[in-house]
Amino acid sequence: MVRSTRLEVQIKKSVFRTSNLVFKNVSRETNFKNPNKQSNFMSFKNNIFFNKVKDFSVSKEIFDLHYNPEYDMLITFPKPTLEKLPSYYESEDYISHTDGKRSVFEKVYQLVKGYAIKNKLKTISSFSSKGNLLDIGAGTGEFLFAAKKEGWNIMGIEPSEKAKNIAKSKGVQFSNDLASLPDHSFDVITMWHVLEHVPDLNNQIAELKRLLKPNGTIFIAVPNFKSFDAKYYQEYWAAFDVPRHLWHFSKKSIKLLFAEKDMKLIDVLPMKFDSYYVSLLSEKYKNGSMNFIKALWVGLKSNQFAKSKKEYSSHIYVIKN
Repeated sequence: MVRSTRLEVQIKKSVFRTSNLVFKNVSRETNFKNPNKQSNFMSFKNNIFFNKVKDFSVSKEIFDLHYNPEYDMLITFPKPTLEKLPSYYESEDYISHTDGKRSVFEKVYQLVKGYAIKNKLKTISSFSSKGNLLDIGAGTGEFLFAAKKEGWNIMGIEPSEKAKNIAKSKGVQFSNDLASLPDHSFDVITMWHVLEHVPDLNNQIAELKRLLKPNGTIFIAVPNFKSFDAKYYQEYWAAFDVPRHLWHFSKKSIKLLFAEKDMKLIDVLPMKFDSYYVSLLSEKYKNGSMNFIKALWVGLKSNQFAKSKKEYSSHIYVIKN
C-alpha cells in the first residue's frame, strides 16, 4: 500500500488549516448550495469530463476532473462539503508541522526550500519596493523571517499553533484572520501553493483585492496541469492531489479570474524544482515506491519541454492591482 510521507501529510494538513481559517467567515451556502452566484465554471453546466483520479494519500476514493473550456481549468468533482473536507487531510502518518530534518528526503526538501526562499525574495524585490508583506499560509515562518531580514514589514496567516510558535520565535508576526486586517494595507501578498485548496475561490480573490494597496502586487504559486510531468503521469500526477486540490489552473484561468476583480496578470514565472518533487511523488503513486532516477529524468524532461512550451510543473503568477 502506498503511504504518505510525514512531510507530505504535514504540508497538506497545514494548508487545509490555512484555507479553512481564511474562509471561516464565508457563507457555506454560497460555497456549496449556490454555485451559480460565482464564476461560470462553478455551475458545471459547460464542463467536460477530463479524467478520473484517485486520492492516493488518504481516502483512496476516486474523483472526477471536469474541464471548463471558457476558463481553461480543471475542477475536482464532487467537491467535498466543508464538514467532510477536513477528513481528507487526516492520516495516521501525520506529524505536527515542524522544521524537521529527520529523513534524507526531508533534509533535501529543507535544503531546496532554503534556496527557493532566496529566489522568491529576489523575484518579489524585482517587482516591488520594500513595504508591507502578507504571507497566507506562513507555516513555520522561514519565508517571512528571511523577508524581515531584508527589510520588509511582515505579517502572516497560519492556523497551526505549533508552526506559529516556531515562527514567533523567529520574530514573525501573525493576524488571526484576514477579516481583521484593514483595507488596502499591503504592498505585496503571497500565497505559495494555497489557492488550489480554498473552497470559495471568488471570495478569496475578492479578499486579496480588498487587502492590496492600489499599486500592490500579488504572487500566487500553483501547479500547472499543462506541464510535461502532468501529461506523462496523467491520473497518477501527484499535483492533482484530489480532493484537497479543488481547482487546477492554467495561465488563462488565472488571468480571467483576477481580471474579474479588476486585477491584471503581468508575468508568469517558472518553479523548476517542482517538477522533480512532483515526479518523485507521482512515481510512488504509480509504481508503489519512489524511484529517484526515474523522477529525476521526468523532472528534467519536463523543464526541457517547458523551455519552448512555457508550461512548467508549477508557476508563480505575478498580479497587479
